[in-house]
Amino acid sequence: MDRKLKTWEIALMFGVLIAVVAGSWLGQEQRELADSVIRFHVIANSDSEEDQALKLAVRDRVLAQAEELYPEGATLTQAQEALEGHLNLLAAAGRQVVEKQGYDYPVTARLEDCWFPTKEYEGFALPAGNYTALRVTIGEGKGRNWWCVAFPPLCLGAASETVDQALEAGYFTPDQGALVTGEGYVLKFKALELLGELQGFLDR
Repeated sequence: MDRKLKTWEIALMFGVLIAVVAGSWLGQEQRELADSVIRFHVIANSDSEEDQALKLAVRDRVLAQAEELYPEGATLTQAQEALEGHLNLLAAAGRQVVEKQGYDYPVTARLEDCWFPTKEYEGFALPAGNYTALRVTIGEGKGRNWWCVAFPPLCLGAASETVDQALEAGYFTPDQGALVTGEGYVLKFKALELLGELQGFLDR
């Protein structure tokens, strides 16, 4: 039997429609942003205090080594080629730190397509989604991991300054800069990340 939709049902349908449209827009923005950066992902051997401290030491050394590989004024393509051609060197830089601190864990470095959750840093955030990433794994890789951005180099120094520098250098468009630093960006990213998870659940 036909019946009129209740006010709350109309409001719910309208809300879902708005969320889907907004999610589609942000999804496109995220994909464009993903084509402008190379993420950085370091996975610790374990969650022990010692292994977590070691993870951060390896992070610093590999990041510094990676920056030395980029040609002056490098484009994203040039940076990716530099990383791809020196993965063994990056892994060796991580192993040097591991051995210096008295451990015998292996260290691997790969460029992979990885999914990242919404992540907030000092002064900016990046939405959840798939990104090309430099992934460094220490030992068994069963510990908590650490995420940031390998290129443009946003993980060393003051984040607000490096984002501004990335904009000035043309790595980000003004719209992308506003996306990752704008007011309410983390809440918006988180909400749409949950929407994506809900849509995935409903599609099962």
